[in-house]
This record gives sequence, C-alpha cells and structure tokens, in this order.
Amino acid sequence: MIAFVRHGQTAVNRDGMLQGRHDAPLTDLGHSQAAAVAHCFAPGTVARVVSSPLRRARDTAAAIAAVHRVPVEADERLVELDYGEWDRRALADVTAEEWGRWRADPTFAPPGGESLAAVAARVASFCTEVLGDELVVAVSHVSPIKAAVCWVLGIDERATWRMHLDLASVTRIAARGGAAVLASYNETAHLTAAR
Repeated sequence: MIAFVRHGQTAVNRDGMLQGRHDAPLTDLGHSQAAAVAHCFAPGTVARVVSSPLRRARDTAAAIAAVHRVPVEADERLVELDYGEWDRRALADVTAEEWGRWRADPTFAPPGGESLAAVAARVASFCTEVLGDELVVAVSHVSPIKAAVCWVLGIDERATWRMHLDLASVTRIAARGGAAVLASYNETAHLTAAR
C-alpha cells in the first residue's frame, strides 16, 4: 500500500498563493499537523517513508519517520508541479482565461512551468514501481497526490480540478488481487487536535 501524505501548512499556502517549487518551511501549525499525521499509522506497520525533496514535505516526512523509526528517502517524482512564473502568485491573480486554458488542457503549462500531464507521468512511474504489500508512506503535494488518484482510477488528469485535498491529509492506494485500488481519500480525522 502507498499512503500519500500531503505536507503540512506553509505561510505561502496559508496566504492563498500558488506554491510549486518555492521551498517554504512549515508554519507552527504545519509542524503540529506533521506530528499528528505521524501517529495515524499503526506502530510497526510503516516499511518506508519516501518524500518529495522540498522542505515542507521533507519536514513532514521527518516527523513520520521519527515515530516509525525508518529513514526518509527522497524521490524527485513526488515533487510538486512546477508553477514556473506563477509560483507564489495569488490564486486571485490568475485570470479567468488562464484558469480556463489550464482546466481544459492537461498539456497546458504555466509560463516556465510544468503540465498536469507531465506530473501524471512521473507519479504513475512512482506508483507502478512502489505499490506492493508493504506500507510505504509517500509525502508529497496536492498535484502529485491528485495525479495518483487519477492513475489508480484510470481517469483523465482534468478530474484533479474536481478534487479537494487538505493539508496533512492521507490518501491510500492499495494492491488487491493484482490491481491498484483507491482505499481512501483525504483522511483528516487525525488533525482534530492540530487545528
């Protein structure tokens, strides 16, 4: 099973801005969220913790790895979508025309950035390689986790625009009967005390 964990809060996403490759640290709330998500996996069940190389994901992964006594492995395929020139741009500043183009075409990329189709390809590679019987916690970002859901369901990347994914949430993909299945999406019950 792969348990995808979205990183905890940063000031950039707290303030409603696009956050791609900008390497912002977790806020105090983000650290509390990371500590909370670390305890939502049963002791002795986590075989590996794999993380995006960005700091917000690495710090979330470190909290999980410390509780479960496993090292953190970095994997570039889990990095957030590259927003290019739109990184740290306020969501409200993306024009209706730009949003329309982006939502209609999975191959559209922000200037200097990356497309949803490109994210989907690298996440599919990760899932295909890693999915098995042992529990692998993969700490990543909103776009790659939604891409993993599209992969497991066999649906178009444009479906990501119809998914909400909370910070420090857990989404599980399991291997059952030789097939990948979506076991859960956007688990957040563990965050009650971290709000």
